[in-house]
Amino acid sequence: MKLKVIAVLYTILMLACALVLWFRIEAKTEYQLDMLDLNTRADAVGAALSEGTDRDALEAEYNCEIILVSDIDYATMNNEFIKHGRSVFDYRQDGQILGKVAFDARGEEYRQTVIKEKTQLVTVFGSAYAAGIVLLIVIWYFYIRPFNKLKVFASNVSKGNLDMPLNMTKHNYFGAFTESFDRMREELKLSAEREAAANRSKQELVAELSHDIKTPVATIKATCEVMELKHKNPDVQEKVAVIKSKADSVEHLVDNMFKATLDELEELKVTPREESSLIIGDMLNDLRFYGEVVREEEIPQCLIMADELRLEQVIDNIAGNSFKYAGTPLEVSFSADEENVHVFFSDRGPGVPEDEIAMLTSKFYRGTAASNSGKNGSGLGLFLASRFMEKMGGGLEIRNREGGGLTVEIVVRKV
Repeated sequence: MKLKVIAVLYTILMLACALVLWFRIEAKTEYQLDMLDLNTRADAVGAALSEGTDRDALEAEYNCEIILVSDIDYATMNNEFIKHGRSVFDYRQDGQILGKVAFDARGEEYRQTVIKEKTQLVTVFGSAYAAGIVLLIVIWYFYIRPFNKLKVFASNVSKGNLDMPLNMTKHNYFGAFTESFDRMREELKLSAEREAAANRSKQELVAELSHDIKTPVATIKATCEVMELKHKNPDVQEKVAVIKSKADSVEHLVDNMFKATLDELEELKVTPREESSLIIGDMLNDLRFYGEVVREEEIPQCLIMADELRLEQVIDNIAGNSFKYAGTPLEVSFSADEENVHVFFSDRGPGVPEDEIAMLTSKFYRGTAASNSGKNGSGLGLFLASRFMEKMGGGLEIRNREGGGLTVEIVVRKV
């Protein structure tokens, strides 16, 4: 049962008991009279009358009624006093009764008793009620509130929210219990972080291997195409066809695995370091297996900030797309400024509609021409190439070439 309900029920019970006792006091008729006090007061009234004190003044002072034998309605008033239960005393002088002194002692005593008992009732029940409320507050503060915190804490843990600590307060009787729960949260959080790091490491490894496999597979396929053109022997042609078919299967499987892993991982690790710009020339030499590469000038010699593996993947992606969709020689040119080296890859193909160029570096996006070409693709090559160049501090831009064709520019940052 909630503490609020208990407090309400306690209040109702205390109020009901107080009201019952209150009405019992109101209905009380039994009381005791202080006869000695009344006799003393009657004697004082008689003495004052003998001294000639005004009767009305004495009635007001002693809260009584005085009748004298000489009064016309003496007998009637005396009977009324007796009828209404007044306390009546004789007024004597020299042994002779001169009148009566009547006190409303029962009514006066009753009023005083009622006031006294009601005061005691209010005091006792008020103190008991206040003590009960204070006790409920103490129980809530020291016992129930800590458990409410534990309830909220357990709810957060069950939802996987392990960042909210379980704070401990002074005078907490469950301090050790609370501390144990918070330590459990910290251990669960560390365990979850270690598990997440391990999973991420596995995903990174799978993604890196998947993407790295694509480069040698593409080289194998390009070599097969060259052998198909140079060797017309049927036996060689058959073996090359088998190799090419298996390479296609491997590429398809790797694409699926890489796509699934990248959906969860979002990006691959890039670690730029100081390298010579001449590594770009070596990478361009390896493109001979894809097709004809025409270098218009030599690359400027300088130090660049690059991740050699990722830069090679960028160049392979750009060249692979060019030979796959344009089918023309790839022209490569260079320029340099104080901060960057610019490498331009241009072909003589049909280009890309202007409204699609901005989308080419989006994840899983394939242009209209690529989608309608019937050639396999994941829409990840230029997306990853752009990400890799950004991580290396450079960039990648795509634009249509004047006179036809497409130009892809990569910007490599100098040291």
